Amino acid sequence: MILKGACILGQSGGPTSVINSSAAGVFLEALKQENITEVYAGAHGIKGILEENFYDIRKEDVKELELLKNTPSSMIGSVRYKLKPLEKDPTDYQRLLEVFKKYNIRYFFYNGGNDSMDTCNKISKFFKSSGYDCICIGVPKTIDNDLFGTDHCPGYASAAKYVATSLMELYHDATVYDTKMVTIVEVMGRNAGWLTAAASLATYKGQGPDLIYLPEIDFDIKKFTEDIKAVIAKKGKCIAVVSEGIKDKNGKYIPEAVMELKKDSFGHAQLGGTASVLASKVQDELGCKVRAIEFSLLQRCAAHLASKVDVEEAFQAGVEAVKAACRGETDKMVVFERAPGKEYKCVYKLQPLELAANTEKTLPLEWINEERTGMKQEFIDYLLPLIQGDCKAPLEDGLPRFAKMKKVFVAKK
Repeated sequence: MILKGACILGQSGGPTSVINSSAAGVFLEALKQENITEVYAGAHGIKGILEENFYDIRKEDVKELELLKNTPSSMIGSVRYKLKPLEKDPTDYQRLLEVFKKYNIRYFFYNGGNDSMDTCNKISKFFKSSGYDCICIGVPKTIDNDLFGTDHCPGYASAAKYVATSLMELYHDATVYDTKMVTIVEVMGRNAGWLTAAASLATYKGQGPDLIYLPEIDFDIKKFTEDIKAVIAKKGKCIAVVSEGIKDKNGKYIPEAVMELKKDSFGHAQLGGTASVLASKVQDELGCKVRAIEFSLLQRCAAHLASKVDVEEAFQAGVEAVKAACRGETDKMVVFERAPGKEYKCVYKLQPLELAANTEKTLPLEWINEERTGMKQEFIDYLLPLIQGDCKAPLEDGLPRFAKMKKVFVAKK
């Protein structure tokens, strides 16, 4: 099915340091395609499309679109907006169909994680059932690295590189005094510990945490305290890294012991504060200085530490999405496959959207050590090729020169 008409890109969910690189891939490739008549970007994802708020990418300077490769976060705006099941409320679906018909949008690209792929899948299925010809392709992203069917996700490697590098730097500061001290670092990751596990790269270099705790393993605060005591007895200092999503054996997040967690529009608990809660308990138990550090948003927007491999693969994911669409592929998501052999190489393929929608890929338990406090060499071997190379924005007055888009809105019809 080869169509002629406009295309539109939307982004949703938590940003990454390379999500704009994927957008650059989509925009620059779409501008080359003769069957794509207009190139639009939804302001704040699906919400902007519903409200007919989208930018005309043909009005942008190509130089600025190129600079998107090294500009963090989502330049066109992200969103957390959940489409209700069609059978419960068809309002949004019918509105989308109206908008797509009005602007002759025949190519839809959605850039995001699990929930975003679910949104893209729902829209694709609805258009098909409504008899409206529109090609829908998912472009992956997520620092959580938990999208099913892909070896890794754009955004993960750069965030992992930030976590490992920051912990190597922190190691030197947290071990400088001749007094007992515990440092507890909180890293993002709700149900999958891929990003927290990246802390093991710092340990691999001999300048990292002593203990790592992942959401794949039930968290026991008594064992946690005993583990810290053992390290303190041996070294006098302890650095522990915990995922924000660690839960006890009853399935409760650690902060839930002291507060009620709010939920987002997708029903996910809004996490954060795990390190602070644990630091308070450890201080009461050990009576020594305890610091709680939360990397928070820094780990997903640190473009100054972006992996070159990650930037280039994210860009190519956008390019491959457009090429696949223009071949007539639809209802698919771009995935990465690691080619066999000693030398790392990424192969781009497609898989059905429904396989990635709301399906989380957790860290293999066999890559976690027997003590459940660190990672085995298999994980190090998996991650090291992904963080290679340096790829930063050019400097202007000693500071990064990020993209500056005009963001000209398309006139509403």
